[in-house]
Amino acid sequence: MTNIQLITPKPWAEYELIDSGNFQKLERFGNFILSRPEPQAIWDKSLAEQDWERRAHAIFRRDRQSPERGDWQTKPEMRDPWYVTFRQDGLNLKFKLALTTFKHVGLFPEQADNWAYIYEKVNRLSAKVERPKVLNLFAYTGGASLAARQAGADVTHVDAVKPVISWARENMDYSELDNIRWVVEDAVKFVRREVRRGNTYNGIILDPPAYGRGPDGEKWVLEEQLNELLKSCADLLDRSDFFLIINLYSLGFSSLILDNLMQPLFGQVPNSEWVN
Repeated sequence: MTNIQLITPKPWAEYELIDSGNFQKLERFGNFILSRPEPQAIWDKSLAEQDWERRAHAIFRRDRQSPERGDWQTKPEMRDPWYVTFRQDGLNLKFKLALTTFKHVGLFPEQADNWAYIYEKVNRLSAKVERPKVLNLFAYTGGASLAARQAGADVTHVDAVKPVISWARENMDYSELDNIRWVVEDAVKFVRREVRRGNTYNGIILDPPAYGRGPDGEKWVLEEQLNELLKSCADLLDRSDFFLIINLYSLGFSSLILDNLMQPLFGQVPNSEWVN
């Protein structure tokens, strides 16, 4: 029987969602509060606009010519970069954060419960598998990779953007970890090659964007390529001991759509789990 698990994040001392609305969110990362766009926050703000302006150490302003980019308006006390720690359920990780022109800061705090799940799952697998192998695709700055590595997994971290890989390596060092395998490559190409090689993994983590480009200009479109990528990932998984995590942010992809994608691949596998 298959399971789609719904996970609610636990409180995290270094992160707080203070308010959201009017397509924005007000968040605290460590000692600093940021105001930045959030396209899914279609409701009204709870706090007054003056409260947002007063509290925020940095406010992201979109570029009118290129809405995907912008600049940060900062107060004198704002530091860039800065650092936060994540201590929960046995994990002890440290991340570098920075203000980027794409509004991101190098961390997606809603993934914290996925990190705890990965850590717990790898620990459980370690009772049956000497060194579980975990593959992290579209891996960004490596929160999931660090969680798996701290639990003792043999981790392969794949991302198409070389500076992001460098950022993830820094986070590994800050977290006092080592021996993660770094791969700068298009995720689809890498997975296909691993299937041809006959390699298998006990865990696969996917965090695909809606649209992206590989290091050699390869085009990624979620709606067009996700099904084939999941089929290849299914071929890579050790069916006796495995887990699969996938994050889907697209408003057009509900959990029902994901279930329809997963059932043909894992519906007959006993005790299989996937997390959205």
